[in-house]
This record gives sequence, structure tokens and C-alpha cells, in this order.
Amino acid sequence: MTQRIIDAHVHLDMYSDEAREQILKELETFHIDHLISVSNHAPSARANLKLAHQDQRIKPAIGFHPEQKLPDEEELQQLFSLIERHKKDIAAVGEVGLPYYLRKDNPSLKLQPYVDLLERFIKLAVKLNKPVILHAIYEDADLACDLLEKYAFHKAHFHWFKGSSATIQRMIHNQYFISVTPDCLYESEIQQLIEQYPLRLMMVETDGPWPFEGIFKDELTHPKMIHKSMVTISKVKRIALDEVYHQLYQNTIRFFGN
Repeated sequence: MTQRIIDAHVHLDMYSDEAREQILKELETFHIDHLISVSNHAPSARANLKLAHQDQRIKPAIGFHPEQKLPDEEELQQLFSLIERHKKDIAAVGEVGLPYYLRKDNPSLKLQPYVDLLERFIKLAVKLNKPVILHAIYEDADLACDLLEKYAFHKAHFHWFKGSSATIQRMIHNQYFISVTPDCLYESEIQQLIEQYPLRLMMVETDGPWPFEGIFKDELTHPKMIHKSMVTISKVKRIALDEVYHQLYQNTIRFFGN
């Protein structure tokens, strides 16, 4: 376990101070070079910018997580202003996307305002030539693809993606990236995705502090879990483990420009 890794999607600001301190202290021990720390809203974005200022291994992304009530225009302008002012400091625009789970809980929720907001974030990403980190799964992924294709924008990262074979083929055609979480150890749906998706368009993430099951049950979500994900990817793809480490690391560096 001497190969270097990058956590391509984590909510570092959502950890307790004690847990975050532990993770940062152990990054070098577990050969973790960078954390792409995504934001949920304006206060989250400011917290991630502060963390990144304190530790250069943290690469912040600014966005608005879609699984919540829409922000008012004042907060949106704060977010857009933060992205513009810190365009040289951020790795990407994100996390942004569409409210799949929120709609499952509330079927009457109007989707179009979320689609409109996502389009605004994509337009800004295009303007700044920054990657966009997407929360868009199942049928929502096709709506996100529609917007990305509208602007001929290919710097898209669908984190913890799940979707149909047709959508997967569409995403591969457009050269969009996905990232795999530690649930690949025990979720057959994710293993099937790994089998179908090209290694050259894949990254790895934790989405911490989101918890996992299986061997990770009741364990603090830590970027070190990615090493286990690498072994699973190697087995599913039937590709040498060293090659998987090298390819996914280079993919992440190339995508985010670290």
C-alpha cells in the first residue's frame, strides 16, 4: 500500500473537528496526496476555502448540493461571487446537480427550478473553464447530459454514479468521468458499472463522512478506504493493481489539474 491516491469527492467540512484533524494527520501515513473537498452551500464553501488555506493538500470545490431546499437569490449570488473570486483556488464547481432522493421523498417537488440552477452553474463552469462535479443519478443523469451537451462541455465528473446502460454509453461517448466509492466492495450495481466503464474515465472517492456497510460498518469514513476500492476495481476489471493505481491517480490529476 505504497501507491499514492487522491480522494476525488469528500465533504471535509462536515466532519467533526476531531475526526478531520485525525484524517489530515494520517494522510501521509496512508499515501493520500489530495482531497477534493466539495461544498453544500455558501457557509460550506467558506469553510472549505478556509480549510484549503490551512492545508494545501485540500482542494476546495464550490457549489450547492441539490438534495435540499433551493437557495434564495442572495445566497446564490454569494456562491457565484465566491466561485468568481476564488477561481484560481478552487479545483471545480461542485457539488451541483439534481434532487433525485428529495423527489423520492416529495414527489410533488418541482424539478425545473433545480434544472435551471444546474444550468447556471454549468454556464459558469464553462465561462471559467473549471470542471463540474455532479450529483445526478439514474434518469437525472440524462438531464445533466442534456445541459452539458447544450454547452458542448466535457469537463464533467459524475460522482457516485448509478444509471442505465444507455446513459452509461452516452457518458462514455462524451468522455465524462465517474468516481467509485467504497461501496464497490459489496454493491453488485457498482461492480457492474466498474466492469462497463473505461478505466481511463474513472476516479475514486469516499463522499465522507457518508458511512459505509460491509467491512466498513460503524467505521469513520476515511480516505484510506480507497485502497480497498482499488483492489476491488483491479479484480473486477482484471487489470493489474499497480496499473489501476497509476491510471486512476493520473486521471484525477489530469481532470482537476492538481
